[in-house]
Amino acid sequence: MTKDTMTSVPVHVSMIMDGNGRWAKERGKERVYGHFEGVGSVRACVEASVEAGVKYLSLYAFSEENWNRPEAEVKTLMGLMVKAMADEMDDLDRNGVRFMVIGNRERLGEELNKVIDACMERTASNTTLTLIIFLSYSGKWDILQAAKKMVASVLSDPDSADDILDMDINGFDKYLATAGIPDPDLIVRTSGECRLSNYLLWQGAYSELLFVDTLWPDFRKEEFHKAIEYYSKRDRRYGKVK
Repeated sequence: MTKDTMTSVPVHVSMIMDGNGRWAKERGKERVYGHFEGVGSVRACVEASVEAGVKYLSLYAFSEENWNRPEAEVKTLMGLMVKAMADEMDDLDRNGVRFMVIGNRERLGEELNKVIDACMERTASNTTLTLIIFLSYSGKWDILQAAKKMVASVLSDPDSADDILDMDINGFDKYLATAGIPDPDLIVRTSGECRLSNYLLWQGAYSELLFVDTLWPDFRKEEFHKAIEYYSKRDRRYGKVK
């Protein structure tokens, strides 16, 4: 499917990438094998996003809660992140993809943060697609850090308190880690689980939700285009009557 065949293309598609471990277990492999295979699905979704005309693709790669996983798995995942970014950056840059990482980066290692900074700086001027990796992220953390920013602004400038008290919902957005990024139109979760798992709790308030049984390593271009087709048929009313 191409964007010409769709009646409505989402500006921002967000993916909760789930099922790597189960995919590997079904094949008698260690969980980390599924994480390696999942990189191919990331590549496929990036390509499909560009083909469809999606402008923002975000991927929930590692939550704050995922730090509670076995140390060996976390270490392997962090190493995979470094390698994947290094391996994919030439193609992303060549195809006009802007790369971003959002999350509590204070918990990430120095090597990974250096690679992230280099990739973000290299692709900062690209405009075809913005690829956002949510890494060490949670929705509750995001709202909490936004509240702390507001408190800090009042402590440094007491006169700003009135502006904050008069602030509307849109004003709060600038304190979130996603400031400047449109809220997701469509959130897709793979592997059959039907929950958000502490992801984009504020930003996803009016997102269309799609839960599919496909495990993440099997979610490729065809599945992505089916998700876009599903979205194109939705009637988005935002609480209004049409």
